[in-house]
Amino acid sequence: MIRIAMLSFWHVHAKDYAKQAVEHPDTRIVAVWDEVPERGRQKAEEYGARFFEDLQELLADSEIDAVIVTTPTNRHREVMLAAAEAGKHIFTEKVIAATTKEANEIVAAVEAAGVKLTVSLPRMNMPFTQAVQQILREEQIGQVTLVRLRLAHNGALRTEKAPNGSLPAHFFNLEQTGGGALIDLGCHPMYLARMFLGMPESISASFGYITGREVEDSAVAVLRYPSGALAIVEAGFVNSYSQFVMEVQGTEGSLYFSRQDEKLLVRGPKLGAGDWQVKTDMPAPLPTAFDQWLTHIHSGTAATENIQLALDLTRLMEASGASARSGAACQLSDLVE
Repeated sequence: MIRIAMLSFWHVHAKDYAKQAVEHPDTRIVAVWDEVPERGRQKAEEYGARFFEDLQELLADSEIDAVIVTTPTNRHREVMLAAAEAGKHIFTEKVIAATTKEANEIVAAVEAAGVKLTVSLPRMNMPFTQAVQQILREEQIGQVTLVRLRLAHNGALRTEKAPNGSLPAHFFNLEQTGGGALIDLGCHPMYLARMFLGMPESISASFGYITGREVEDSAVAVLRYPSGALAIVEAGFVNSYSQFVMEVQGTEGSLYFSRQDEKLLVRGPKLGAGDWQVKTDMPAPLPTAFDQWLTHIHSGTAATENIQLALDLTRLMEASGASARSGAACQLSDLVE
């Protein structure tokens, strides 16, 4: 049995990871810490766990094997360095940290301590991602020229049930989050672009502030590659309906996917499709990031691909923020490591 401590319920997905930990037969939530003590006490009571007001006291407890980190982004470095030093395995919400330098420090501490780290990047494990990767590896649509990915919802918009939007107010706090729509929702299309095309040489990003919050509620980032290919990543909190759309264009074919109907459409001579066809031989989903984390703990292996993708994601987000602030393209080689 892996005994887990929840480190904060700041993030909206904290409850989802807690649910996974409660429902998994090999894990149990035994402790809670929160930077907001009142919230932490309430959640500890809800999960029948012990509340710790002091993080170091929690991490010193030998009855705790691992932690789930869902703190504000600006506390990731502090919390994960302490957890690694205490010998606790770490599952964390993306991004690893706000900067490349901080993310590298965290990964180095994890490796030095010999603990197991996994980052929640759920769309890398989904069937449509696995299918697209196979098609691209086999060059079934020729040379990739353009990837376009969009993920958006209405979390910043006023509704009858949520006068200030469905997202909690602290999701619009720049100090805590490090950004808005792009660093939250935009992480998913961003790491998919990285999976499909690799790392770009530069990024140009523009942020929108429709609702006048401290952080952006809509964003577009354009990734430029040495091959001449482009990736366009779009994210938004100000869209009436939830959207996830993916388009991949190649010199010999095209792909299109939407969560609206969960269908991957393919077109191209190597795909046997003169017109758009639905790809029916979809692969099975990979295990969830949480399940993969537990496997790494038990087997003593490392989440190498997951961690590298998460490190690259932090670099891409840092570059996007720098570009939006300066109004110019950011070269990834300029980031401090």
